[in-house]
Amino acid sequence: MKKENRSVIIWLLSGCVLLFLMVTVGGITRLTNSGLSMTDWHLVTDTFPPLSEAKWQEAFEEYKKFPEYQKINIHNDFQLSDYKFIYFWEWFHRFIGRIIGLVFIVPFVYFLIQKKLDKATIKKSIVLLGMGAFQGFLGWFMVRSGLINDPDVSHFRLSLHLTFAFITFAYTFWVALDLIYPNRKNSVQPLKTIARYALVFLLIQIIYGGFVAGLNAGLIHNHWPMMNDGQFIHDSVFLEQKNLLLSFTEGKSGVQFIHRTLAYLVVGFIVFLYFKSRKLTLDRGQSRGINLLVILVFAQFALGVFTLLYGVPLWLGLTHQINAFFLLSAMTFTLHRLSK
Repeated sequence: MKKENRSVIIWLLSGCVLLFLMVTVGGITRLTNSGLSMTDWHLVTDTFPPLSEAKWQEAFEEYKKFPEYQKINIHNDFQLSDYKFIYFWEWFHRFIGRIIGLVFIVPFVYFLIQKKLDKATIKKSIVLLGMGAFQGFLGWFMVRSGLINDPDVSHFRLSLHLTFAFITFAYTFWVALDLIYPNRKNSVQPLKTIARYALVFLLIQIIYGGFVAGLNAGLIHNHWPMMNDGQFIHDSVFLEQKNLLLSFTEGKSGVQFIHRTLAYLVVGFIVFLYFKSRKLTLDRGQSRGINLLVILVFAQFALGVFTLLYGVPLWLGLTHQINAFFLLSAMTFTLHRLSK
């Protein structure tokens, strides 16, 4: 690490921490069904929650005009106190988004003025700013889908929002690693190829994790290693939708089947990477990255199984999502260390 890059690295890693926090709060928001509590979006006036009882009542009355209240919560003796609870998580999620925007934009302008960024880092930082803006749009786009007729967000939009947050984090971390390790050695091509495949399947698995969350598909087939009735692929996978494509993208059983099956592939690629690495001479960073990958992927697999078996309790579902973040971090680090 070059000394002059230290402040830039701290900036980028701070952004990583905030992105991690935002995804964690986003998970709580989803698991507590809080995502549709704020029915409009204003950049400035929504910065803080309602500051008086009259304002709270006004927000609650506005919420009552939308499908989630009219079709679900009106039947649940839903009171202002309940509304304040779900409002908090959605507000906090959006508040962190605003903080992330400031943390990325203000230091970036400062570093530009101080000439602390080389041309390559400037280009990467501009990409990061664009990714952050697009992520904000995806959040609005997702919430919008639950405010029209169906009192739930589109699982496609939810998954896109979630996956792009993971990708934004991974890219931010990668840019920081470029500065932490400016002089990389020759790539370990055989391991690099395997790691790339593992990353691709991990991202697909994250996409399907979003599908499972959006469809509440973790609340069915709460058995392992088989689905219900002792079947590896349950009959309902083929019965829910008109064809296999729809079954595997919109059917609860089909989406869960893909998610649980992809888990074996992700584990398989990382275990293969580990045993392949044992035959090569690696530096300490490369070895530690691969070893950490193995630990985290087995932990993630176990968390997924228990989350399913116990019907997605809040703490287990959240822990499963958090560990996915750690797993992607280890994957990003390992791939970086195996690359040129």
